[in-house]
Amino acid sequence: MIKVIGVTFKDKGKVYNFSPNDLELKIGDNVIVETERGLQFGTIVTDIKEISEETLVAPLNPVLNLATKDDLKKHEKNLKDAHKALQKARELAEKYKLNMYIIDASFTHDRNQLFFRFMADSRVDFRSLAKDLANSFKTRIELRQIGVRDRAKEVGGYGQCGCPLCCSKFMNDFDSISINMAKTQNIALNPSKINGICGRLLCCLKYENECYKEYGKDMPQMNKKIKTDKGEGKVVSVDVLAQTYKVNISDVGIVEFKKESNESN
Repeated sequence: MIKVIGVTFKDKGKVYNFSPNDLELKIGDNVIVETERGLQFGTIVTDIKEISEETLVAPLNPVLNLATKDDLKKHEKNLKDAHKALQKARELAEKYKLNMYIIDASFTHDRNQLFFRFMADSRVDFRSLAKDLANSFKTRIELRQIGVRDRAKEVGGYGQCGCPLCCSKFMNDFDSISINMAKTQNIALNPSKINGICGRLLCCLKYENECYKEYGKDMPQMNKKIKTDKGEGKVVSVDVLAQTYKVNISDVGIVEFKKESNESN
């Protein structure tokens, strides 16, 4: 087991694990950390915790130090300069008629890299754009395409349930969601019901999926013909959580049964 602490580089941003490096750290502290891109200014968002070393997907970099007043001033300047870089990048993208929307820009704390994120419907050849940006800002340029789910996380909003979006409230990573999850939970495959404001399948379809799969074992399938103590009929309704199903039996009508008992209620 190793000690880690969670750091984010922007509001509602992804949380990354770093080594606390024997420093006294608490939630809300601004820190300087070492990353693959260089030095970054971040904020502590979790307490120190222990995790298995096997769960790490990348080398664990350290928190170098608590941010000083000079670090904070430098960070504020980087934010202002990044805003100017964003405006410049959007102008250049329009000049080159690139079908992309540049969302934001950010400098590493040491200004060794200027990072842009953008959305696009297809692959974009941004080599000319990157070259002009490198000439203008005299640093390494990186552009990364992100998806609509990432954008929804940052913009925020309210879901069909009336609650703030899960992605913007507490989710740090996106799980893989499939249409089969809606089918497993007997949810009508209506896009307005199973899609979120991002236009993708609702993240919450994942939450109860394993429960439905477990409870759905050995339950009859919809529209299948089965034999019961009342006769043979077609399954017209299945309530996985209640462990009941309804069968339309000729000369009898619709009868409700309990799982495995095959006897009507």
